[in-house]
Amino acid sequence: MTRIDTSTPADVPPTPSHTVGPFYGYALPFPGGGDIAPAGHPDTITVHGRVTDGAGAPLPDAIVELWGPDPDGALPTTDGSMRRDPASGGFLGRNGVEFTGWGRVQTDADGHWVARTLRPGARGRSAPYLSVCLFARGLLVHLFTRIYLPGDEAALAADPLLSRLDGARRDTLIARAERDGAHRFDIRLQGEGETVFLEFR
Repeated sequence: MTRIDTSTPADVPPTPSHTVGPFYGYALPFPGGGDIAPAGHPDTITVHGRVTDGAGAPLPDAIVELWGPDPDGALPTTDGSMRRDPASGGFLGRNGVEFTGWGRVQTDADGHWVARTLRPGARGRSAPYLSVCLFARGLLVHLFTRIYLPGDEAALAADPLLSRLDGARRDTLIARAERDGAHRFDIRLQGEGETVFLEFR
């Protein structure tokens, strides 16, 4: 056993760094968490992206929660659609029928996440958007942002939040349309291209 003399600060070796918890990827994800749209619904869209830190490195165990209205702009009031295995009590996933407007997905090793939901309708003066809550290791307080979908430029220009932002900051809240109804929305925690995060009081 090696003894280290700690009588003077110069003799004390540095301790290893530790990542601040909590670690959300352990118990919060559930099967089908990203399957928000009912199976086979014609208005289903795919939203996906990567979560990265200030250096551009992926966050492999972040949790992305999404909320959104239905295509008519109405907030769902349906109870949860989770099923449990009667024998084990474990989650079986969603039943694929009800639209609750809510989902939770974990990022993979590359920081990538994906969800299938319904294209949200407009509510009030705001352009259609999905609300996002992000949990990640090292974040002692979760972060909120929005995903606006492209398509109606007049609505985006008139949106009360987007109209207050300059072009570069505004663009961090608008997903990029891809083929087959998919939309890409990357979340950058800090640095160049940092996503706009919202504070609720």
